[in-house]
Amino acid sequence: VQLQASGGGLAQAGGSLRLSCVASGRTFSNFYMGWFRQAPGKEREFVAAISGSGGSTTYQDSVKGRATISRANDKNTVYLQMNSLTPEDTAVYYCAAESRFGRWPPKEYTYWGQGTQVTVSS
Repeated sequence: VQLQASGGGLAQAGGSLRLSCVASGRTFSNFYMGWFRQAPGKEREFVAAISGSGGSTTYQDSVKGRATISRANDKNTVYLQMNSLTPEDTAVYYCAAESRFGRWPPKEYTYWGQGTQVTVSS
């Protein structure tokens, strides 16, 4: 499956962004989808994940209450809505996919998109 993330950009602290990731090549609903991010000088970290049907979600503690992951299977798209942004949210955000026939939530993801830069200014 090929993944194309978009929606990043420059935002003010306290603002919001919605990231999108469009998938192609396979049946989208057969995949768990996840968002990860990597800040400069730091390791990549998990942000959120959503099951194939969208009925289950999980979040990293630091974004709970500020982030919402959702998906539109008819559009082969997964979204990440981020609110109340802080400079600590500055990172390259990646979407990833893993077969839903594995465990939930996935420990590893097989397919990765190219990343979209989010920069939050104070």
